Amino acid sequence: MTSSIAPVSQTELVQRRQKLRRQRRAKLFQGIWRVLAVCGLAGGLVWLSTQPFWLIRQAEQIKVEGNRFIPVQRIRSLLPITYPQSLFRLEPQKIAKELKAKAPISDVIVSRQLFPPSLSIQIRERYPVAIALPDPNANPNRAKSSQDNASTQAGLIDETGWWIPLENYTSVDRSVKLPTLKIIGRQEHYRSFWSKLYREVSRSPVKISEIDCQNPANIILKTELGTVHLGPPGSQLAYQIKTLDRMRQLPNQVNPSQIAYIDLRNPDSPILQMVGNRDPVSPELPE
Repeated sequence: MTSSIAPVSQTELVQRRQKLRRQRRAKLFQGIWRVLAVCGLAGGLVWLSTQPFWLIRQAEQIKVEGNRFIPVQRIRSLLPITYPQSLFRLEPQKIAKELKAKAPISDVIVSRQLFPPSLSIQIRERYPVAIALPDPNANPNRAKSSQDNASTQAGLIDETGWWIPLENYTSVDRSVKLPTLKIIGRQEHYRSFWSKLYREVSRSPVKISEIDCQNPANIILKTELGTVHLGPPGSQLAYQIKTLDRMRQLPNQVNPSQIAYIDLRNPDSPILQMVGNRDPVSPELPE
């Protein structure tokens, strides 16, 4: 069986060609209109960005959130912005970097808002937990960066061990209450274990006023019970602090003025080193 193909007339061929031409013209016009629309939109955005209503004219158009003790006015004064300034010319990353360099801030998120034109700044402050006293044996010419100054200048540190220049707080607000806990020593000596050490010290029921880290092989605490030697920081730190709490009745057993220091290097068997080379004493611990 053979199939037959119906002949196509000359008129139908002409109509098909005309239809294809119209389709090609329509696609061409659509492409042109798309390009014109994109160019028009881009041009419109550029025009809008140059209009005066997209300007940051005053510091009050900058919103600050997350601050606990640094005044909003202080944060605004540290911004690298001259007024009036186009909102679209501001560089959020650059602003964030400047703030972190000039103020005790650990994290900053800067974002632009169009309606109304404003700048939003969300900050997370570095909260000081201890006063870092300089190592008395440090070379004053050694410091090369702000963190190196921790060995040669008094400053503050947060719970992560980040050193903060003292003036960063006193210049912000002279009424800011500084922490009472002190730490002595080179920052490189205690940076690796500071977070854990501070966590345990802050939880201690026995008041601890000073931590001496000048010798990393023997951490020394000044407490309300007297001087305490912990030895090198290690996994038994929490147990040592707990043992110190069990010794709170020590003044009822021994005259504190006769104790040179409390040796907690072995928290299972604490020892009282007495003044005047007297024989050490083993205190009684409650169950």
